[in-house]
Amino acid sequence: MDAVNMLVSGIINREGKRFARVSFIRGRDVAEGIVPDGVIDRATGFSDEEVAKLERYLRESSGEILEQARQVNPIKNWLGI
Repeated sequence: MDAVNMLVSGIINREGKRFARVSFIRGRDVAEGIVPDGVIDRATGFSDEEVAKLERYLRESSGEILEQARQVNPIKNWLGI
């Protein structure tokens, strides 16, 4: 597998639930999911086996990923600061 980059959103609060969106990008291949649920809800270019591995990674690493999400400042990112 080629290098896969991961992007993490800030914490999202919706309908009383706190979560973060995670995107995995490999060239033109994209998979998007959420933590702490550990579910990929959209994938293009990744095989079913790769999606299963990404979901396992999300579940096993949800604590660390949510910590990254807490550090995201959407205003600074939007302004490019």
